[in-house]
Amino acid sequence: MSIAFKFGENINTDMIIPARYLGITDPAELAQHAMEDLDKEFIKNVRKGDVIVAGRNFGSGSSIEQAPQVIKELGIKAVIAPTVARIFYRNAFNIGLPIFESAEASKKIDSGDEISISLKTGKIINRTKNESYQVEPFPEFMQKLIENNGLVGYVKSSG
Repeated sequence: MSIAFKFGENINTDMIIPARYLGITDPAELAQHAMEDLDKEFIKNVRKGDVIVAGRNFGSGSSIEQAPQVIKELGIKAVIAPTVARIFYRNAFNIGLPIFESAEASKKIDSGDEISISLKTGKIINRTKNESYQVEPFPEFMQKLIENNGLVGYVKSSG
């Protein structure tokens, strides 16, 4: 079971990982600063398998690859938002972090809700509210990217 952590609209890459930490090269250490300017308690409360839910335009701003990387490093299972910046979307899938674009799920899911997600069917279930939201399932090759921890893993497994 995943717990939702909800953030607002226009969460840019500098909010996901503040630029003042980009000199840190250890991914685990860098991840300890994720979302800290938005929620000081986030890093203390987030657990492997949890989900980030946000408003429109998640991951906007600069194209720093560390933004999706810190989210993945924390063990976040997925990001749900109505819209996601294209470069962030691409960078996330390159490392195997699934992005679900759903205005309905984003609006209805609250922080603390228990969520389950099916990559194969695109079904998001909010167990707290006994609701489900349907998104377009990922094509098979994108599911394989996610299963293989991103593009590099996918290429290694295919060769």
